[in-house]
Amino acid sequence: MTTQEVAARYYELASQNKWNEIQETLHDENIVSREPEHGAPAGIEISTRGKAAVKAKSDAHRAMIETMHSRYTSEPLVAGKFFTIVLKRDVTYKGRPRAISEEIAVIEVKDGKIVSETFFY
Repeated sequence: MTTQEVAARYYELASQNKWNEIQETLHDENIVSREPEHGAPAGIEISTRGKAAVKAKSDAHRAMIETMHSRYTSEPLVAGKFFTIVLKRDVTYKGRPRAISEEIAVIEVKDGKIVSETFFY
């Protein structure tokens, strides 16, 4: 798949809340997922390597959610081997007050698979 095709499929699945399918079908076995350093004090791993580890990180994050009130995924912007999307969520995490989260994801594609994802929030 081209970067445009991966981005379109990612958007389609993200819009349907099919994050596991994104990880299973679009992620490369050696994907690298990066989070901002300011997440470390909250226990967020800054760099995660490998498809299984990235899936485990995502599963752990989803398990912390008490209520997902709404979510939004922007259409992707594609440039070369990269695409970017905006993710917005209105969420209540277990034991925490309701909050709005917004982030930008920059995603790199190589040989039809997502090889890296970097989140900014």
